[in-house]
Amino acid sequence: MVSHTAFDRVALRQALGKYGLSAPQCRWLDSSLVARQTGAECACSGYGLESVCRLVGFDFVHHDAPEDAEAAGQVLLAASADSGIAVEEWLTRVRKPIRNGTSSRHTAPAGYEGKPEGPLFGEVIVFTGALSIPRRRAAELASDLGYEVADGVSRRTTILGVGDQDVRRLTGHKRSSKRRRAEELMAAGQELRIL
Repeated sequence: MVSHTAFDRVALRQALGKYGLSAPQCRWLDSSLVARQTGAECACSGYGLESVCRLVGFDFVHHDAPEDAEAAGQVLLAASADSGIAVEEWLTRVRKPIRNGTSSRHTAPAGYEGKPEGPLFGEVIVFTGALSIPRRRAAELASDLGYEVADGVSRRTTILGVGDQDVRRLTGHKRSSKRRRAEELMAAGQELRIL
């Protein structure tokens, strides 16, 4: 099953849960991750469906379910044609860190992109404060569950994991800068949870 980002996967899971239906037996492939692996121009940003389709030359009506589904398929087909990587191989390839020579402070640390088979795939988590386990171990566990682990809070963040805060390091504030940013985004309507 191919979708662009985890939106369709999450929406399907929620709809099935609402009606008490079982999830279909399938493997999911995120065409946005395929696009990020394929070209440097969308490795760190610009990998939304509309942007990627513009790059591959596919015209479609955005936010129309059948059109979006076809567009996700076209992204995968174009990436396979350009790279010579078969669809089956992409299922493994998208789990590897993006290696394009670029970096961004908004991308997850290498190796923590979130495993597509994880139940929380599509969620983006950021940690702040001291955790009861090493931060690297927390990132590994989160990635196994499907979380993308990011360094900073952004519009893509869905979870902020808050550990113990050393008030001496908060420069006069009661909360970390990550938590303050998360609260700003929540006040502006972003669906973001603080744990």
